[in-house]
Amino acid sequence: MIFENERSARVSFPLGGIGTGCIGLAGNGELMDWEIFNRPNKNSRNGYSHFAIRAVSGEKRVAKVLQGDTHRDLSGDFNGKGTGFGFGVASDTLAGFPHFHNVVFESEFPLAKLTFSDGDFPGQVLLTAFNPMIPHESDDSGIPAAFFEWEIINDTPDKTEYCLAFTVKNPCESTVNRVIRRENARGLFFTDGVKTPDMTDYRDLCVLTDAKDVDVQQYWYRGKWMDGATMFWNQFSSCDRLPERTYPDAKRRDHGTVASHVTLAPGERAALRFVLAWNAPTAYNYWDPVKDEKGGDLTWKNRYTVRFEDSADSAYYALSRFDSLLDGSRRFAWALNGSSLPPAVLDAVSSNLSVLKSPTVLRLEDGSLWGWEGCAEKEGICEGSCQHVWNYAYALPFLFPDLERSLRDNTLKYALTHSGASRFRVRLPLGRENGEFRACADGQMGEVIKCFREWKISGDTSWLLSRAPDILRMLDYAFSPENPDAWDADRDGVMEGRQHHTLDMELFGPNSWLEGFYLLALECGALIADAAGLTGKAAEYRGLLENGKRWTSRHLFNGEFFSQTVDLGDKGILDRFGAAEPYWNEEAGQIKYQVAGGCIIDQVLADWHAGLVGLDGVFDPDQRKTALKNLFKNNFKTSMRDVANMWRNFAVDDEAGTLICTYPDSASRPAIPIPYCEEVMTGFEYAFAGSLIQNGMISEGEAVVKAVRNRYDGAKRNPFNEIECGSNYARSMASFALLPICSGFSFDMTQGRMGFDPVTGSGRFLWSVADTWGTVTVESGSCLLEIEGTPLTLSAFSCPPVKRPSALKIDGKPVSFTVRGGLLKFDTAKITKTLEITC
Repeated sequence: MIFENERSARVSFPLGGIGTGCIGLAGNGELMDWEIFNRPNKNSRNGYSHFAIRAVSGEKRVAKVLQGDTHRDLSGDFNGKGTGFGFGVASDTLAGFPHFHNVVFESEFPLAKLTFSDGDFPGQVLLTAFNPMIPHESDDSGIPAAFFEWEIINDTPDKTEYCLAFTVKNPCESTVNRVIRRENARGLFFTDGVKTPDMTDYRDLCVLTDAKDVDVQQYWYRGKWMDGATMFWNQFSSCDRLPERTYPDAKRRDHGTVASHVTLAPGERAALRFVLAWNAPTAYNYWDPVKDEKGGDLTWKNRYTVRFEDSADSAYYALSRFDSLLDGSRRFAWALNGSSLPPAVLDAVSSNLSVLKSPTVLRLEDGSLWGWEGCAEKEGICEGSCQHVWNYAYALPFLFPDLERSLRDNTLKYALTHSGASRFRVRLPLGRENGEFRACADGQMGEVIKCFREWKISGDTSWLLSRAPDILRMLDYAFSPENPDAWDADRDGVMEGRQHHTLDMELFGPNSWLEGFYLLALECGALIADAAGLTGKAAEYRGLLENGKRWTSRHLFNGEFFSQTVDLGDKGILDRFGAAEPYWNEEAGQIKYQVAGGCIIDQVLADWHAGLVGLDGVFDPDQRKTALKNLFKNNFKTSMRDVANMWRNFAVDDEAGTLICTYPDSASRPAIPIPYCEEVMTGFEYAFAGSLIQNGMISEGEAVVKAVRNRYDGAKRNPFNEIECGSNYARSMASFALLPICSGFSFDMTQGRMGFDPVTGSGRFLWSVADTWGTVTVESGSCLLEIEGTPLTLSAFSCPPVKRPSALKIDGKPVSFTVRGGLLKFDTAKITKTLEITC
């Protein structure tokens, strides 16, 4: 995607590792959103931290900040400090400095590419900014650093001297800036003169470059008002070299600058690299503190502390491996962004990977992942890798399955109770009491489904078997006498008790949305029980499954869509659970917060999951397709102007979107329907779009996705920050599922089997499974699988578009095979480069 001028106004591209926090690269090149110290920090700057460039060509001398025009908050922003709105654009944005007239921002996630040009600047400047994202390499995709590769092109007829400078403010209260040199790297190490690394608020930063000709200004001039910035700009713009400056004592938040010099003849170009690394090693639960015996905060360490002593250590690692990390990220970007998807779908798939680079995600010292639902301006929102929100997130399971499995492991270890109830939030520090809030129906049944998924993606049956008793205990809780919410107390395969769910309230009575989760969990449970040799258990689950499917088809499908069976006027339903106080509407004589006869967006969500994990689904196929067709008709709105939405406004005016729940028959609408009824939320929309595409309604699915991405166009909202309950919302990673759906990707690594059947019949696509990744190119007469990661072990492969396959080659060598039911079977082979099928 390309953003420029007003369309770049809201862009903030996160540069950071998985679980490390990030710095935002704005659409005009500004460094903003400094979220690197263990919590969100939206719309923040770190003083006058910036890049600038100077060019001297003959008598001409031009100096500019490497930023473009400012297209937002021209009267100032509301910063809560009394010096925001009404004071103009903040000075620390550097909007008032000479800057470039033309900036083009191009995203090829995980790479951001910016081009700077101006009529009065002798040359062109290009930036490639990134933090590594390489599938299955979770540690190298979790470096606490931002990587910058600048390319300067002298497109003038004259020899020109260039100086490219990176200024950073030391964020510590008591600043010590140290010049450092390590082999061919030079830069500044920003540390604290008072605090020590064991303190929760300790932090340090490091800037390094491997350029050959470098100035290091250890400190900006210390003065008052704007003295430091004034002296720096005067010297940078007028002097050939920045003067060295040191101070003997620590002060508050000094700046320092690292500057690289290069002289280019006409037509020459040069690359200059910088790395900015950070270190905030110790974290604590600031939102709900827990104390130790001495009254201090219980803390934990960030994952990166296992690898790096401090930011200087991580900066040097990043700089010394710059080439390989950039190469791996470019290969991933090429494979991902070259996938044969409609533009809006590809945009959705790639852009929402940014959540993994945001402060929504933490990595703990043992390497496990933990996540918020999203981020408020200065703190995380809704803790605990929330089961029912992260149900929708499909990026990690494929790209970093080790991190996704760590979510399962921590749930089973820290959130599962003796009764089989699973607390749907894992609290920090790990091991603390998880509270007594009831289990969540879609969250807990989704956890069973995800355990099955992780098994099939990894092929690691030993992992599954070691956890099978706990997984099945979670499933059995549905009909356990210890379940006070009586989900399936009569063991008939129908979930009908008090069902907490991701829309934050409870449904009473059968409904296809949560029933579907239960049925799919039963199917997954049966297959897990088979693997564990528990034949009786497997048979029990299958019996419940078949009865539940029949009941659902007969009783929950109204001829147009699936709904909820509940007598809204029966207060006795609530009395059974002691729930009358929050749920009874005395004036209307109704139960509140129910779907009832509504058309809800997630009514067949279980089959979206089923298709993604290699199962056929739990709903009657014809009913499912009819329901999806009417769901699109009822809930997809091309304009919000006639929608009465008393909830959060994520789509307004003439923006399009898909509502959570509608009531085509106005008589069926409860006085107070299900929460968030009239909202549009992107994660739900992506799952709905995926369901449409899975069922052959490709244009409708694309329309749903396009509506979302039109709302996040860079002018109105940040394309790398889809919001729901806060920023960088985890559910938005449902968009990644569109890639395997469109490529028709199937897999069962327990059997060494995978295959592709693109919905359009052909194309090239990224794939990722087990512990490797690559691309596949499907054409009418051939299929070429290429490995980009570690070798892949297979014994079966399918590609229906290739009719009557006549030849199979693995790593260029012919291999004998048989075909049965469209599946090519061959002796187990380790594929290092390619698998090719031709006819």
